[in-house]
Amino acid sequence: MEIVNSFPNKRGTILVENVVFIILNLVFLGILILFIMKQGSGAVVLEQSYAKQIALLVDSAKPGMKISLNMKEAIELAEKNNVLDKMILVNGNIVTVKLSEKGGHSYSFFNDVEATAYRDQNNPDLYVFIIN
Repeated sequence: MEIVNSFPNKRGTILVENVVFIILNLVFLGILILFIMKQGSGAVVLEQSYAKQIALLVDSAKPGMKISLNMKEAIELAEKNNVLDKMILVNGNIVTVKLSEKGGHSYSFFNDVEATAYRDQNNPDLYVFIIN
């Protein structure tokens, strides 16, 4: 009587599957870490922060006010990304801050006022907002 092994030799396939699984997980985690680092220190966070800050300033302003805001970090990033000329746009009641080629963040304010924004000629780190 001959004993037949009904289980094929699968020792090698288990090892290969585990190695592929580990490599794919490491690649995924690497991409995830790069994405988080880029989002945390990049233009996205600054765009959101400045858009909200400017909208809140305009909301709390009275007509005829002139507000200066130090935006040195944003100006440096916009110069690096070649979007300095369209960095801040105020259209109606929406403030848009754009610090990179892609994207930009918009935030609205509730006051029924006209706001204009321009870069200060005497101090290039400041942006001036005039509320009409």
